[in-house]
Amino acid sequence: MSAIEIAHLYKSFGSHQVLNDVSLHIRHGEFVAVLGPSGCGKTTLLRTIAGFEPVDSGTITLGDKTVSSPEKHLPPEQRQLAIVFQNYALWPHMSVEENVAYSLKVQGVKSAERQQRTANALMQVGLENFASRRPADLSGGQRQRVALARCLVAHPNVVLLDEPLANLDVHLRAAMEEEFAHFHRQTGATLLYITHDQQEAMAIADRVVVMDAGRVMQFAAPQTLYLEPANEMVAKFIDDGRVIEVENIRPCGGGIAEATLLGVTYRLRASVEQRSQSRGKVCLHAASLRQATNDEPSFSTIIKRIVFRGAYSQLDVQPDGAPESLLSLHLVDVNQLRVGDRLQLTLNDGWILPHCESSY
Repeated sequence: MSAIEIAHLYKSFGSHQVLNDVSLHIRHGEFVAVLGPSGCGKTTLLRTIAGFEPVDSGTITLGDKTVSSPEKHLPPEQRQLAIVFQNYALWPHMSVEENVAYSLKVQGVKSAERQQRTANALMQVGLENFASRRPADLSGGQRQRVALARCLVAHPNVVLLDEPLANLDVHLRAAMEEEFAHFHRQTGATLLYITHDQQEAMAIADRVVVMDAGRVMQFAAPQTLYLEPANEMVAKFIDDGRVIEVENIRPCGGGIAEATLLGVTYRLRASVEQRSQSRGKVCLHAASLRQATNDEPSFSTIIKRIVFRGAYSQLDVQPDGAPESLLSLHLVDVNQLRVGDRLQLTLNDGWILPHCESSY
């Protein structure tokens, strides 16, 4: 089994606390992505799991073996894991075949088996015709496939991926996302994927860890992060969510509550444990808002910015009743709209943030 158990992990560099009471249970064979703003601790988390950094306190367990604690630090080569780096970490003087086979050679795997496993790994990533080439003769995507083949050949239980697509252009990233998903299906390994790209993480991971200032803010499926953020940080971080004040929150049961937003009462999604509150906050995404028809309750906004996004335009609007807030929605036809125009809006959806009582 290759589950990863992290319990109350702390790590500091000098006086700077980088990991602060991090606890995670990653199931055997699960594909988990770690997201967060720069400096949140996600790369340090990977480095502690890999064994590149000792921990100050807490434990890391891979399968049934504790590999990190204040009393014990197993070196990387004894952790039965593989790592795919952002810069691929290929030996420039070795051929593709030699790069892939190197770990087997170090382990003392016999030549015939080494050649067979290397050939199979290269075939699985579509590089069987590139075995004799050097890394300098490959494209970025091909180099990343060599790094994946190097993981495949080792039959790892755990694979750590440190922003593996950061150096690729946007079109190649989309193709490589499928490569990683295919790699996961082939190996059945437990994957921990560090990235700053939300779309990447939400597209390929079973669950996503959102970190901020060294702490885990939420660990959930992508759909849950989007629809039911646990707090204001996650709400604003995922898909450019917007947070705005509401009043008179009254639970209706079944995960629904009534609340007053900018003078209009709506039925919104809420935690089943939501209690009555005089004030709170709601998370809105662009899909949560639409133009109101003439016969439905609405609130007035002023358009502050219009950004062309291809199939639609993004409108950033300022509500009259909350001038400190900026909401966002998507419209297809904006030919008649200009910055400074007024727009009557209403809600399609909204999520009342749990345990969030606003004071103003």
